[in-house]
Amino acid sequence: MTHPVTDASHPAGPAPSAVAILADDLTSAGDGAAPFRAAGHEARLLLCDPPSFAAQVFPPLGTGVTALDLGTRVLDEAQAANRTGEAAGALAAADLLVKTVDSTLRGHLASEVRAAWAGSGRRAVVLAPAFPAEGRVTVGGVQFVRGVPVHESEFARDPVHPVTCSDLSLLFPDAVLVGPHRLAGLPQLIDEGGLFVCCAVRDEDLDALVASVTEPEAVLWVGSPGLAAALARRRIRTPAATPPTLTPALRPLVVVGSANPSSLRQLDLLHDRSGADGATVTADPGQAVTALRRMTTSVRTLRMPAARHDPATARILARSLADAACALVESSDADALVLTGGETAVTVLTALGAAGIRLVDEPEPGVARGLLTGLGGTRGPDTVPVLIKAGGFGDDGTLLRLAEIAAHPHGRRGSTDAADRGGRR
Repeated sequence: MTHPVTDASHPAGPAPSAVAILADDLTSAGDGAAPFRAAGHEARLLLCDPPSFAAQVFPPLGTGVTALDLGTRVLDEAQAANRTGEAAGALAAADLLVKTVDSTLRGHLASEVRAAWAGSGRRAVVLAPAFPAEGRVTVGGVQFVRGVPVHESEFARDPVHPVTCSDLSLLFPDAVLVGPHRLAGLPQLIDEGGLFVCCAVRDEDLDALVASVTEPEAVLWVGSPGLAAALARRRIRTPAATPPTLTPALRPLVVVGSANPSSLRQLDLLHDRSGADGATVTADPGQAVTALRRMTTSVRTLRMPAARHDPATARILARSLADAACALVESSDADALVLTGGETAVTVLTALGAAGIRLVDEPEPGVARGLLTGLGGTRGPDTVPVLIKAGGFGDDGTLLRLAEIAAHPHGRRGSTDAADRGGRR
């Protein structure tokens, strides 16, 4: 079996103790970095969208974790592969190199993985997309979501990246399938080189997978938050780095740009249970801003229209959504953000002039919490708390809980009823 050969032209990389995470969108970057933050490492998410990913555009990676949002989810396949390969090459010397993928197999999965492999010069790829905490498991090389093959689930109807194949052996014909019973032989397989699709239905399976690899630096690790958590559990930092300080929000703004039915149910429950009020954005962001400023509720929401739109109109509305959120933050009419959907989050943060996020923690699976960095406008740096989740993550009570977390970042006795935590996806 052939595998990419290390390119001697790769520039010098970060210090050996650095962890680099390559993600196709911002929520994926947060998902990959959050377990390492929980394990005591400093962690940051960076928005990276220059026209070319030459090595010099990447910041130095110290001893912490840097997760790069490469923004490839919205690119065509060739552009996504090229950007991923360049980023992997620039960070090839990281002690631990992780390529995140969506646990429902959305995006340019095969082309990005192969580009990252070639760019990294790693001897082998260990691909384990299972995320058991969210009901996403890999059995016999097939990806399931809550017991249903992913191509038969709601993700088959994703408007941007509909999933048409659940079988990883079809997506990666040259891959070797590795079940939990074959892990003892994995180090030898890695030494010979190749791409290995690893099955897992429990977190313990992912822990066993990571523990079985004797040379983690020789591997390009590819997976979802489940694999990132297993890797982080093997790299506990003692003493833990002190997280950034969060202050309670008096006027949190919940911004929903995702059209996923799960997000819309979450928004409905937030309105029903908390008394939140909200506005739907139009092409004129000022209309939504004016409406939200007149509202007296502490929690307010901003959402896209429910109807489908042509690409040009969708872009106009997305920009309007970001401009409205930005205006509210700049005027201190919103002092914390809850953002749903990776593309929505990037659009809002870019409008604010943010360079990235200093990660605080992961209050729930698939949710990254932190402070904005490099913020432009009238707000100083590191002053705006933000919570970000992917559109399809969570149960119906997720947004209700996240608004509560923004208002009470250090917890409040008897806050959200335990019943709202049922039915986690």
